[in-house]
Amino acid sequence: MRLLLALLVLAASQPWARAESHWCYETQAKAFNNCLAPAQWGGDCQKDHQSPINIVTTKAQLNKNLGPFSFSGYDEKQKWTVQNNGHSVMVLLGDKATIAGGGLASQYRAKQLHLHWSSVLDAGSEHSLNGDQFAMEMHIVHEKENKKEAQDPKDEFAVLAFLVEAGSKNDGFQPLVEALSAIPRPTMNTTMQESISLLDLLPEEEKLRHYFRYLGSLTTPGCEEKVIWTVFEEPIQLHKDQILAFSEKLYYDREQKLKMTDNIRPLQHRGQRLVFKSQAPGRLLALTLPALLVPTLTYLMAGFL
Repeated sequence: MRLLLALLVLAASQPWARAESHWCYETQAKAFNNCLAPAQWGGDCQKDHQSPINIVTTKAQLNKNLGPFSFSGYDEKQKWTVQNNGHSVMVLLGDKATIAGGGLASQYRAKQLHLHWSSVLDAGSEHSLNGDQFAMEMHIVHEKENKKEAQDPKDEFAVLAFLVEAGSKNDGFQPLVEALSAIPRPTMNTTMQESISLLDLLPEEEKLRHYFRYLGSLTTPGCEEKVIWTVFEEPIQLHKDQILAFSEKLYYDREQKLKMTDNIRPLQHRGQRLVFKSQAPGRLLALTLPALLVPTLTYLMAGFL
């Protein structure tokens, strides 16, 4: 009987292990046929509160508690470490930058940023607005600082999502674009040749007052449903050549046979979840304001629990 139980446990654990170790995007699954495409991802990936979603802007509910963010350390320039992790390009942010305000119930510390893209300029974002995709999407991933003991926290991570469209050249992004040539293959790392700040990558601060908010998940396995999503309405502009550099210079595989592109998870069903939009009059909060503003997580979660 013990042997039978052990075998059953082993059999049940294999799909999870495969999803975590060998998951991939649709373009990889078609090329290699040796990894699990998004429809087969394990973990929490088949649950009901997943990301990304299509945001219908006219249906988003106004929430007056969703005011301006307070960005601390976002103006500090550094030569960031950049890596090809086999699924995206990731910038390691250390632990110096934080966000507060924006209807968040706590302060969150920035850990990393990464991007999703396509060689097709209207098919590279994970989230969409009114059914329209963008050329790319950048995620700045933050982790909650004041964690309270809870079996199933819905707000462990706060991800700031920025849509990217083709436009004029973005000098702030250029050090990251230039670093791509040094990390074509998975597990490769490099350091930017020029110091930049997080604010150098973002739209003007005044334009960050307008955003959408919903509760969802990570967009890669195990797709844990522990994310407060903020999707900003104002897109980042990059030149077409800057956008295409991501598809041209990076590869999914060590042999450099498959270019890294279309690294996006398909849209997920919104279901009964509520999507909110901000109302943030006036200028953004100064960087030195206290971290905590009016907690609204309970209000935001009311439609889910």
